[in-house]
Amino acid sequence: MARVVVDVMLKPEILDPQGQAIARKLPQMGFTGVTGVRQGKRFELELDGPGDEAALEKVHKIAETLLANPVIENFEVRVLGE
Repeated sequence: MARVVVDVMLKPEILDPQGQAIARKLPQMGFTGVTGVRQGKRFELELDGPGDEAALEKVHKIAETLLANPVIENFEVRVLGE
């Protein structure tokens, strides 16, 4: 059994209002030195079998069709623990 992670983030050119709100709040809470925040999503998928190339290709297709909006988001697929 393999556990595969898909990290989804807005593309750099897309505004991130939630990340901006967090960045504005941090100094008010005493956290200094943070110059920017981007908010994203993380998905963990458990697969039957190994986390080989075929499995990663399948998860990539899942990510681009269901987990991420490729117009405004980038995503990264990786096997957890490797």
